[in-house]
Amino acid sequence: MTTGGFSSTGLVRVREVLERHVESGFAPGAVAVLGRRGEVRVEASGALAFEGVGSGTPFSADTICRTASMTKPMVAACAMTLVDDGTLRLDDPVDDLLPELADMTVLVDPNGPLDDVVPAQRPITVRHLLTNTCGMGVLPTKPGKVPIVDAVNGLDYSSPDVWVRGLGELPLVYQPGERWMYDTASNVTGVLIARATGMSFGDAFRERICDPLGMEDTAFSVSGEDIARLATAYQRDSTAGDEPVVDDGPDGKWSRPPVFESGGGGLVSTAQDYFAFAAALLAGGAHRGRQVFPRPSVTLMTSDQLTPAQREVSGFWPGYFNEMGWGFGMSVLSRPSRLGLSVGSYGWSGFYGTAWYNDPVEDLTAIFFMQRGHSGDQRLPIWRDFWTAVYQSFDG
Repeated sequence: MTTGGFSSTGLVRVREVLERHVESGFAPGAVAVLGRRGEVRVEASGALAFEGVGSGTPFSADTICRTASMTKPMVAACAMTLVDDGTLRLDDPVDDLLPELADMTVLVDPNGPLDDVVPAQRPITVRHLLTNTCGMGVLPTKPGKVPIVDAVNGLDYSSPDVWVRGLGELPLVYQPGERWMYDTASNVTGVLIARATGMSFGDAFRERICDPLGMEDTAFSVSGEDIARLATAYQRDSTAGDEPVVDDGPDGKWSRPPVFESGGGGLVSTAQDYFAFAAALLAGGAHRGRQVFPRPSVTLMTSDQLTPAQREVSGFWPGYFNEMGWGFGMSVLSRPSRLGLSVGSYGWSGFYGTAWYNDPVEDLTAIFFMQRGHSGDQRLPIWRDFWTAVYQSFDG
C-alpha cells in the first residue's frame, strides 16, 4: 500500500524515530509534517510537557512551539515583500530608515579595543542585512574575552529604537559585505520592516506573511486559550546527568507580548503553520492559488548569495561553508548532505530542536518540531536518525 509521495511502511519508520527519542526522555513530545508530490503526512509522539500542565496533552501539528532561529527565514521573506512592492530596494543603503546605522566605523582588530576603528568603506544595504553580511553578528567566543562581544551582549532591548541606537554607537566588526555573520542582521531587519511600514514589526509580519498564508498561530507571543497549546521548553542540566529542566513554560516569556519583537528568534509557530510557509516557497511563492511571493523573489531567497571569498572567511568554524551557502535568511546546500538532502535544498533549524528543509529535487517539504534547548544542531545524532527515516519513507 502506498500514499503517493510516501510509503505507509516508510512513514511508520518516521513515527518510530519520534517515539524512540520521546521514550528516551530526550523531549516530552515531537511532531513531523512531511509533504511530497502533493501528499502531506503528520507523524507525532508524546505530550507537551514531561509533567504538570501539558503532560496530558498530545503533541501535534497544532502544538505551539518557539521557533528560535527558524524565525529568520520568515523575517527575510517579510522584508522581500517590501522589496517586491518597491518600498525597499535590495542595494539601497538603509540610512534613510535607519539613520543610526549611517556613517559606521569598523574595528581594526575584531578582538581589539572599541576605539581602534576605521571608517566603513560602504553603507549597509538591505542586501547586506538579508545575507547576514552587514558587518555585525555573533562571534564564536566567550563573553569577557572580546570587547565587542560584551558590548553587543550589553545592548538595551527595552525598545527597538533604543536597541538600534545602541547598535549604531558601536563599531562594526567587519566591513559591510566582507563576510557572513550570524543573527544581528535579522534583528536589524525587523526594525527596518517596522519603520518602512509605519507599523509594529509584529503587525507588519502578520499582514504580509501570516494572513496571506493562513498562519493563525504564528506570532511573537501566545495568549488566551491558545496558551494551552504552548509546549514547555526544556534545557539540559549539566549537573544532573543531562536531565531536562524547564527553560520556559506556559506562563513564561512567550505568554506576554515582548517589548522587542526579535527578528532573530522571537516567533512562536506550529508545524502546520510553518509548513504553509515552507510549501509556498517550494511552490515558487504560490499558496492555494494565490501568488504570495513573486517567483523571482523566491529564487533569490533560496539561492546561495555568498561569494567564494565570503564563504572562505565566514562561519562558526573552519569549513563551515564547505557544503552550504546562504540565501536570504536560510542556508542553501551546495553539496549532497550526509543527512540525505539534495544539492539545492534550503532551510534552517532552531535552538529548541526545530528544523525545516525543502528539497526541490525530491519535491519534499519537511518540518520537525520539539522543544529541547541546544537541539537544533544538525550534527546531532537525532537528526541523522530523522532525515534517514524521512528519505527512506519515499514511495519511489
